[in-house]
Amino acid sequence: MRIENHRARTPGAPETRNKTDGSAIRPYQWVAILVSIFIASCAAPDTRHHIVISTREQKLAVLDRTTLMAVYPVSTSKFGLGDWRRSRFTPLGQLEIAKKIGDSAPPGAVFKDRRRTGETVLANSPGRDPIVTRILWLRGLEAQNANAFSRDIYIHGTPEEWKIGSRASYGCIRMRSSDIIQLYDIVGVGAAVTIVDMPLASAVPALVSAHSMAPTNPAPFVMR
Repeated sequence: MRIENHRARTPGAPETRNKTDGSAIRPYQWVAILVSIFIASCAAPDTRHHIVISTREQKLAVLDRTTLMAVYPVSTSKFGLGDWRRSRFTPLGQLEIAKKIGDSAPPGAVFKDRRRTGETVLANSPGRDPIVTRILWLRGLEAQNANAFSRDIYIHGTPEEWKIGSRASYGCIRMRSSDIIQLYDIVGVGAAVTIVDMPLASAVPALVSAHSMAPTNPAPFVMR
């Protein structure tokens, strides 16, 4: 007589599948899946791009390694340079992009405390001076700019585009909405940022190098 090795099943109860048939995901497999999802969600730091800002010339250059990609006009602090707590100065030295905020926001989208308010402000709207469009939040890497992150020093869009090219900010680096969108799409979190009080060409040799303008350079060069 052959004895069937089946457990009794309550009438009406659903039949359970045999977990040994390979169709079930085992606990260690769930761990592997979760780890792979977590790793994929953590983008590697951007070690390829470098932003250089000249407060003297009110210009920003972005480089792909040593190749100059673009130069944009900006506005830095109208109060001066430095990094004292509760000051409105633009810090100098070596920093990095700590956070990017504003993916897919329309030009002129207003941000308050790094959150969209739902309002959109047109460029050069009279009497309006909010943070708009995109935010690149900077973290200082040196003693001379250690307060930059807590002081909320950003590279961001401004509706006061008519002031771009002059010292007009409260410590941040302001850009036209169209320009900050381009820059935002180029650089990633971790990208290096250098802010200097000297001519841009002194800090960016590629600015005066012929090879940066060669036909073999696929990157767009923007000078406004």
